[in-house]
Amino acid sequence: MSNIVITDELLIEELKLRFQEKKHSLKKLEKLTKELKEVNTKLAESEALKSHFISNITNEIVNPFTSIVILSKNILSVKEGDWDKVKRMASLIHSEAFNLDFQLKNIFAAAEIEAGDLYMEVSNVKVDLLIGALLESFLPETAKKQLTFEFIKENPDDDNFIFKIDSEKLRLILSNLVDNAIKFSKNNKIIIKRWTENNNLFVSIQDFGIGISENNQKIIFDRFKRLDSGINSLNRGHGLGLSINKAILDFLNGIITISSKKNEGTTFVVSIPEAEDDPEAYSEDGNEMLFGVDEVF
Repeated sequence: MSNIVITDELLIEELKLRFQEKKHSLKKLEKLTKELKEVNTKLAESEALKSHFISNITNEIVNPFTSIVILSKNILSVKEGDWDKVKRMASLIHSEAFNLDFQLKNIFAAAEIEAGDLYMEVSNVKVDLLIGALLESFLPETAKKQLTFEFIKENPDDDNFIFKIDSEKLRLILSNLVDNAIKFSKNNKIIIKRWTENNNLFVSIQDFGIGISENNQKIIFDRFKRLDSGINSLNRGHGLGLSINKAILDFLNGIITISSKKNEGTTFVVSIPEAEDDPEAYSEDGNEMLFGVDEVF
């Protein structure tokens, strides 16, 4: 027979211990249940957005291609000497091709982000030339809305300002913000500013359009959230741009902030630290890569 004597005190202590263990297990179960609910919610939102995404992607790809095919076919049937008609249709083809190219770059970037395939290609970038080339590429779009760009830069006489950064990622970030400003501008001006502080590049894009509500400002960079009708109903495209910007900036250790007032306009500011890696190339406008850096300088 066992010599262990179970006293009331030991029994109470054992019961307390088991109660604490059960309480701890219940807390773990509650936490796990909460996490599973959050994951399930994200999955449901993701599925809904995927359907929305595919629908919009179809429009963004099929519609421009259809327009380009029809317009190019019409050009072939233009009577000789009717160059004004040819120019108008060529301008429309350029606009459709430009928007298609822009949307495809966002789609490819989104795919890389989802697959975790982002990587850095550091270049010595002439940032002011990159911004200038980017703004020039949007001139046909601004002409439609009678908009003008005002580019304000630190050290305006220094055209050789160099910053070590991934030029293609910088160009896509700024392109999304400029495109966003063009969409929602009501005034005839968009202001772009560039400056540097403590080895960080700052660029702000300011429009004077419809503004963004406080509720939308909280979720505007989240690809799992849909914006309310105050902005979404006017938003051309699949709405990937700002969420892509946030993901790329996180990858670059950068920051994006927003300040906005309804019917007064919106200002986005991006801040990106200079890359620590040695540059692999030299880039002037974010597209052109000239290898052999030593030879360039």
